[in-house]
Amino acid sequence: MDTNGGRRTNKRWPEALKREIVAASFAPGASVSVVARQYDVNVNQVFSWRHRYRPTADAVVHPAPPVPRPRLVPVTIGVEPESSAALPGSSGSGDTITIEVAGTYLVRVGVNFDGRVLRRVLDCLVRR
Repeated sequence: MDTNGGRRTNKRWPEALKREIVAASFAPGASVSVVARQYDVNVNQVFSWRHRYRPTADAVVHPAPPVPRPRLVPVTIGVEPESSAALPGSSGSGDTITIEVAGTYLVRVGVNFDGRVLRRVLDCLVRR
């Protein structure tokens, strides 16, 4: 028998769980609707908790700096002068390339290079 006159009783949510749900709703790419369904909570209730427990300026973690977008750089293909072929570490064969960065740095790369490492080196030199 229903003794409360047809009224629904409010479900009690532990404070820690409310904060967990709010944090999940603020995650990058999260949908409040999806989070609410995952926790079996009404969407409006999640929005209410988001308003109540919104992160303060002290709790906000500084976002990572934006990743620079790739950009095109000019490339010149030329014949290497004879004098530079005698540099220490150069093989003298056609299995290396030389990359000039910002008119200041020369990077020589052999056939078996790691592209990710080369990318990091070039990014560092371009930022200088």
